[in-house]
Amino acid sequence: MLEVTALGWTLTIGVIVALLALDLAVGVFRPHAVGFREAAVWSVFYIAVAVAFGVVFGQVAGWDFGAEYFAGYIVEKSLSVDNLFVFVIIMATFAVPEKYQQEVLTFGIIIALVLRVIFIALGATLLNLFSFMFLIFGLVLIFTAVQLFRHRDVDPDVEDNALVKFSRRVLPVTDDYIGGKMITKVDGRRVVTPMLIVLIAIGSSDLLFALDSIPAVFGVTNEAYIVFVANAFALLGLRALFFLVKGLLDRLVYLSAGLSVILAFIGVKLVLHWLHVDINTSVPEIPTPLSLGVIIGVLAVTTVASLMKSKRDPDTKAHAGSLRGRSEERQRR
Repeated sequence: MLEVTALGWTLTIGVIVALLALDLAVGVFRPHAVGFREAAVWSVFYIAVAVAFGVVFGQVAGWDFGAEYFAGYIVEKSLSVDNLFVFVIIMATFAVPEKYQQEVLTFGIIIALVLRVIFIALGATLLNLFSFMFLIFGLVLIFTAVQLFRHRDVDPDVEDNALVKFSRRVLPVTDDYIGGKMITKVDGRRVVTPMLIVLIAIGSSDLLFALDSIPAVFGVTNEAYIVFVANAFALLGLRALFFLVKGLLDRLVYLSAGLSVILAFIGVKLVLHWLHVDINTSVPEIPTPLSLGVIIGVLAVTTVASLMKSKRDPDTKAHAGSLRGRSEERQRR
């Protein structure tokens, strides 16, 4: 079992908060359109920080835990790319001006990180108290994988988001983005701008992603500390990654299918772990190095196959995938 001191937690959280503050300074206090070069530099920076942390962590804690960190980081990073699809859809649906997009993304990442901390604490507590939660988490991931594969050619419909519908119904919303503010006054009346609705849409989407990603990363490690740092470092680079790859997302036509395979694999791994611990000790478990190899292999095959498909058929577009198909009303339109 991994032993992390209070000082270790404090230093880790301090580094993550400092990186968040840096992201906030760049994304909120300096609103501007982000070019490819800037996005590439920040993406490389955040990936380098995550890799450097993993190397140091592996040397200090041992490479068994180091392998679990890298497996968790890769799982969360791959799931975050699917998250980017949804961000692109939300940005397009609400016509967010380009200069405000990174502000929205930064707040969205902060919301996602807070939600994941809550779910990590809850998930770790449940797993410690009830070993059958490994079975529950595994079945949830397998169900999610099946649904994602079934609806891999569908994009989530933001207009069907219950929180967005409710917010539009009860809040006075302006038609325009007014200086990037969320709440302002128009003719002496306090109103909200579409910026707040966008953040509500992103926050509720983050909640759904947290419900999938937390069980997924617990499938490669039982250590709450590793789950936390893997999620944190995967999310920290999301703002820059959005601007780097948003032009390439349409070409990743098999990403949803690949992610469904990864989620199903981790779900089976969790079920086997439950069987090994609670039912029969002779039931084999899937070791972390094999998990890491399968995850990297699926992502590599998915990426290469997607790029080959896009080259053969340029009109083919990727989709984020959905846990349910479009509503009948949307399909008729």
